Amino acid sequence: MMPEKDTAAVSFCKSELRVLPKTRLFPLKTKFQTEEHPSTPSSHLSNKEKSSENPLFPRSSLILQSERYTGRNTNPPFISTFESPKLNLSMKAFVFPGQGAQFVGMGKDLYEKHPIAKQHFEQANEILGFRITDIMFSGTDEELKQTKVTQPAMFLHSVVSALCLGSAFEPAMVAGHSLGELSALTAARCLNFEDGLKLVAARAIAMQKACEACPGTMAAIIALADEKVEEVCAAVREESGKVVVPANYNCPGQLVISGEAEAIDIACQRLKEAGAKRALVLPVSGAFHSPLMLPAQEELEKAIAATEFHTPVCPVYQNVDAKPHTDPEEIKANLIAQLTASVRWTEEVQNMVADGATSFTECGPGKTLQGMIAKICKGNENVSIHGVND
Repeated sequence: MMPEKDTAAVSFCKSELRVLPKTRLFPLKTKFQTEEHPSTPSSHLSNKEKSSENPLFPRSSLILQSERYTGRNTNPPFISTFESPKLNLSMKAFVFPGQGAQFVGMGKDLYEKHPIAKQHFEQANEILGFRITDIMFSGTDEELKQTKVTQPAMFLHSVVSALCLGSAFEPAMVAGHSLGELSALTAARCLNFEDGLKLVAARAIAMQKACEACPGTMAAIIALADEKVEEVCAAVREESGKVVVPANYNCPGQLVISGEAEAIDIACQRLKEAGAKRALVLPVSGAFHSPLMLPAQEELEKAIAATEFHTPVCPVYQNVDAKPHTDPEEIKANLIAQLTASVRWTEEVQNMVADGATSFTECGPGKTLQGMIAKICKGNENVSIHGVND
């Protein structure tokens, strides 16, 4: 989730993380990553695959369309190693922003220029039961800031932006920041458009309920080492018995904490004394991605259990462990855990680069993720960063 103002250009999410193995997963290089390739001809697909073709992102617009990602191979081609294999020198990563980058007027240009965009915007109006396009295109800031509106609006804009890229949307890997993870999963065909939007709507409503039941807030900590922020939060938790946790690891020198208001105030004061350039309480409605979101997590788990997930067309790097995933069951578990766990965005981007990403394209409104990635990859001349219109 992104802050509602650009003041700090930050995002939100965390609690306790499970212990993860030290081994790293890397996608194997295939001809689809190294050669010009035609779209997968329909003659190579089974009748079942033809009937399940996702019209949102047809195979002709995506790379990595070999048998290993169509479901015929139940073991995704990953190897466990401590060293990355030499991957293609030009691997495209597409990233999707979370809440906070929204603005009135977002998506109107897509709606007017692209018939397929208009089709999906109108489909979203029907699925949601209200005309979200009216709020997105010409509503007020206050209307757009409502969680039940903001999250579907961000998802809709991001997914349609990727769709409108057509054949230029060729992901070797994808990732999304907080809410953006659902956009990334939909773009990578792990979820179809309708199911993705319904999950986003369910997530938004569940989070709003949790905010009302367990009030809290968030704060952006600028220019202080992550380890020091973690140390101060742990001390305040132990002393006060109240919730305050590092939430979003956005980029070096930019971390968001989340928790109960009293604990956040104490932590901010101590963090400023410890040398933080700024400790800014954010204008948000709750302690997102902290243990205070547990009620929302329980509701989301039910919605996810009732939704069909597919093997994505490329690895999806997820927030809770910053690692690539293709197994639908792992993806679902990580999505559920995400509401009370941190967004490890810095590590996520670093892992994508280590695994071969040389080009990052942000699909969605604003340039928040582009700014974060620029700081994470500072000094790396092999990495380029773009928006969908660049």
